[in-house]
Amino acid sequence: MISSVQNVSNLSMTRALGAVETENSASSSAATMPGTAGAANGMSFASVMGNMASDAVNSLKGAESMSFAGIKGTATTREVVDSMLQAEQTLQTAIAIRDKVVSAFLEVTKMQM
Repeated sequence: MISSVQNVSNLSMTRALGAVETENSASSSAATMPGTAGAANGMSFASVMGNMASDAVNSLKGAESMSFAGIKGTATTREVVDSMLQAEQTLQTAIAIRDKVVSAFLEVTKMQM
C-alpha cells in the first residue's frame, strides 16, 4: 500500500501512468544500496552536477517551446501551465543548490589552516 502511494507521488502532470513501472524498477535497485548509486555507475560528483545542470537547461527550454506552442495555439493551456510549473520547480531547485554550494564555499574559506 505504501509503495503504491509513493509511486503516485512520483508522477507529474505531464507524464503518463505507464512511467510508474519503469520508475519503480529503477528506484528499487537504487533503494537497496543507498548512497552508492553514483559510485556503482562510475559517476563523479562533477558529472552528476553537470547532468543536473543540463537537465535544468533542457527543462527551461522545453517550457519555453511549450509557451510558444501555446501562443501558436497548438498546445492546450494545461500543457503550458504544467511545463511552466515544472520549469519553475527546476529553477528553484537550481537556486537552492547554488545557495548551498556558495554557503559551503564560504565556510571552507573561513576555516583556519
